[in-house]
Amino acid sequence: MSNTESGDSPPSFEDPFRGDDVEQRIYGTILQTREPTTASDIATRVECDPKTARKYLGWFTDLGIVTRYDGHPTTYERNDAYFEWRRINQLAAEHSVDTLQKRVRELTERIDEYEETYDATTPAAVDAVAAGEKHGDRTIDDIYSDFGDWTTAREERKRYERARQQRASTETEQASG
Repeated sequence: MSNTESGDSPPSFEDPFRGDDVEQRIYGTILQTREPTTASDIATRVECDPKTARKYLGWFTDLGIVTRYDGHPTTYERNDAYFEWRRINQLAAEHSVDTLQKRVRELTERIDEYEETYDATTPAAVDAVAAGEKHGDRTIDDIYSDFGDWTTAREERKRYERARQQRASTETEQASG
């Protein structure tokens, strides 16, 4: 171990899964994969046997974490819908209906402000250069930063609203059951 590394320090960016078992390294690798990838490629990245990679990828497929694409060769890809579902369940479990509704209102207010500022319903409907000229005190970087925040607020509002509906449904079922 070098002088700059200690047992308590995070792993380097070059080897973020150093010290993890094979399952964790495969999981971490699939989380970073944005396109269908073969089990052999994943095995190479995590330094394990391709049979071992296929075993864990099959298990992750059964859990819904990974999508398997049959073909020659078979490929695997992170299932973003699973992580979205998981995040919504987590929000519903950790927050009350009132807390979730409050967050939906806050996000709606932020979105409304952006819609009013840019006279559009989505960031995609705004010409950034024209908006920069209209709002002369704002740089193009400020405009794009707003677009990123606006997009994030819209996505987050959907998650919180789905979590609110889920939590409200669960509470209604529990009250009537």
